[in-house]
Amino acid sequence: MHDGHDGHMDAGGGWGTAISATLHCLTGCAIGEILGMVIATALALGNAASIAISIALAFLFGYGLAVRPLLAAVTPRRAVRLAFASDTVSIATMEVVDNAFIVVVPGALAAGLGDGLFWWSLLVSLGIAFVVTVPVNRWLIRRGKGHAVIHAYHHS
Repeated sequence: MHDGHDGHMDAGGGWGTAISATLHCLTGCAIGEILGMVIATALALGNAASIAISIALAFLFGYGLAVRPLLAAVTPRRAVRLAFASDTVSIATMEVVDNAFIVVVPGALAAGLGDGLFWWSLLVSLGIAFVVTVPVNRWLIRRGKGHAVIHAYHHS
């Protein structure tokens, strides 16, 4: 391990790091979700295709946001492997929760980009996903997994 990095775990057992990791995940997921919904709406895709493209883009942007800062410290191939190791569970958790909420809100999948229902259901679903994913990330970080895998690279 890198000297001096052990102190990055806060007194709450990694809550600060977990929140930071989850905000990072939330950013990629939100970009992917919104872009996916915009593309699906523009192409008049059905619900299943809309969800699939949104999830795919959430993972793409989530991994992309993880890879970019790593490129200063490691090779592109290593950066991609680290991103997969650090972010897969977090992104998957967020996407399951986010999409489950959207599916159960009446009319949310059918709402267009100009509808308030689209935006409030998306914001609430991402908020709920954030709250659920923070403890998942904390659990991973405390075990040296998730964002703990790449934490040292962000501070080198």
